Amino acid sequence: MKKFYFVLLCAISGFILLAPLNTDAQRRDYMTDAESELVREAQQIDLRIEVLVKMIDRRFAVLNGTPLKPEKKPELWGEPPTGTRIELLSDISKLLQKAVDDIDDVAAHNRMDEKFFPKAMRHLSAAAAQYQPQIKAVYDRTPDEKEKGLLMSASEFCAQIIEASAKVPKEAPKESKESKENKKKKSKNDTE
Repeated sequence: MKKFYFVLLCAISGFILLAPLNTDAQRRDYMTDAESELVREAQQIDLRIEVLVKMIDRRFAVLNGTPLKPEKKPELWGEPPTGTRIELLSDISKLLQKAVDDIDDVAAHNRMDEKFFPKAMRHLSAAAAQYQPQIKAVYDRTPDEKEKGLLMSASEFCAQIIEASAKVPKEAPKESKESKENKKKKSKNDTE
């Protein structure tokens, strides 16, 4: 009989210890497998931000019940994101946070390429400015406190992005072919 109780105690202890692991294993990721792969491949900051913005756009489309924009390479993006309203709102907030974290990481390591970093910031800022009215509209319609919390978080990320983008230097105007040719001629004449 003592053996039976010992086995029963071990089984219950094992279940209690392993139960949290099962719950964690079922936790939902905020990116689909195909999207995760696209993020891994997009190492250049402007490309990474472009992918993250598209992921957020896809979730807003699903939330609003609007069709997704056709993809140039649909096989790369995989199936549209799925989930409950709360899950999609959580995804949006987490993706905005990821974008902010990626921008901060580049800035912290002084890898702010004069060409790619400003482009990434402008793209993210423009997207954040478009998201703010959408977030506010959803916030105003929802009575759910958890949804409101996620929406406030997303709105704060958008505000941070827009504020930070104001500190990024503007892109230098592109030179025309004619201007480049004139500079070449001038430098050639100066050397003669």
